[in-house]
Amino acid sequence: MILGPPGAGKGTQAVRLARRWHIPHISTGAILREAIKEGTPLGLQVKAILDSGGLVDDALITRIVCERLEKPDASSGFLLDGYPRTVPQARALDTFMDGRGPLVVAEIVLDDAEVLRRLAARMVCSECGRNSQDDRAVASCHDCGGRLVPRTDDAEEVVRKRLEVYHQQTAPLVEYYEARPTFRRVDGDRLVDDVTEALVRAIEEVT
Repeated sequence: MILGPPGAGKGTQAVRLARRWHIPHISTGAILREAIKEGTPLGLQVKAILDSGGLVDDALITRIVCERLEKPDASSGFLLDGYPRTVPQARALDTFMDGRGPLVVAEIVLDDAEVLRRLAARMVCSECGRNSQDDRAVASCHDCGGRLVPRTDDAEEVVRKRLEVYHQQTAPLVEYYEARPTFRRVDGDRLVDDVTEALVRAIEEVT
């Protein structure tokens, strides 16, 4: 599991690590979209909630995540990104993981000033949706050639609110995990490749 503030590169690192160990990268958003697309009973329930403007509660998101983790491709391991977000979710995940092997938790640490700096520069492709950390003078996506535009949720006032929510939610979650021998912290204020290698070393120490 990877924890970290917005802009810390969790998604980028999760993709790299999942590819390295040939395990599925499971993000909460992707799980919800997949469940809705497949039209499962849980997916239909989530769609109804989201369509009405509601929020998916701890119990329901946990059921959806655990349903995803039961699939064959996750039998040899998985990488969670975006779940759990609360201590009740973490407790539910512990119950699911009982007897299944150790849960490794890696926190990417980045201070608020660096988060704000990074997100002020971040762009997203209007075609494929891929994030880009290129200078804003770069106009097109490296992957598909689509036009790069600022992300609406990267405006400074929005980011500050996201950070406030992140600290409120994550402080108790980190406290819940940090005493475990399988918890590791990694400095996120480095080059992407250096963060990847630090995560690999940290995770391999405890697995």
